[in-house]
Amino acid sequence: MTVALMWEARAVEGRGEELLAWARRQELAVRPLRRETLRAPQDRVLVITWWDAAYDAELPELPEPGHELAARAVHRWRFESVE
Repeated sequence: MTVALMWEARAVEGRGEELLAWARRQELAVRPLRRETLRAPQDRVLVITWWDAAYDAELPELPEPGHELAARAVHRWRFESVE
């Protein structure tokens, strides 16, 4: 089964590029099958990782950025592929 973890944060106003750079530097303890980093208006950053794992498996996730970078708590979602 393939599981996708989504991590989304919104930067403090004017710090979107810094948040994007911070997210790109974050290493995970295990390498996912795939990792993609995206950005959107309002200085939002989204990181999606794909894993060959059960839906409820313990998987490494990106941490919370510091309050100096993030305007709010990180949003996290988990999805499983369907065939």
